[in-house]
Amino acid sequence: MKVIDNLLYTKEHEWLKIKDNLIYIGITDFAQGELGDIIFIEFSPLNDSIETGGTIATIEAVKTVADVYSPLSGKIVEINNLIEKQPDLINTDPYGNGWIACIESPLSIDSLSTFTSKEYLDFIGK
Repeated sequence: MKVIDNLLYTKEHEWLKIKDNLIYIGITDFAQGELGDIIFIEFSPLNDSIETGGTIATIEAVKTVADVYSPLSGKIVEINNLIEKQPDLINTDPYGNGWIACIESPLSIDSLSTFTSKEYLDFIGK
């Protein structure tokens, strides 16, 4: 199982990559492993405003369905169209081509409840 040092992680098993006021979001390698083979993804509409904890996407796997949550309020400014056609990229490359969405937020990342990579590994018991 892979965890990337320069990302932040949530207790809902999302990873966050922050560039200025843009937050790129995906699910962790641990989460994709728990879900199993991902076969479909449905995004919330582009340019929608979203509240903290709101659903930005729904992932359908062979065995289950799971929501991907926004770590903070903002606007969905980009979605990864590549995974609409190839949802299995979330399984094979969760930290790269398998990213899910980007949110623009004026809120400070200091207000986020996140883990470092080491804290996330402790959280999942690895």
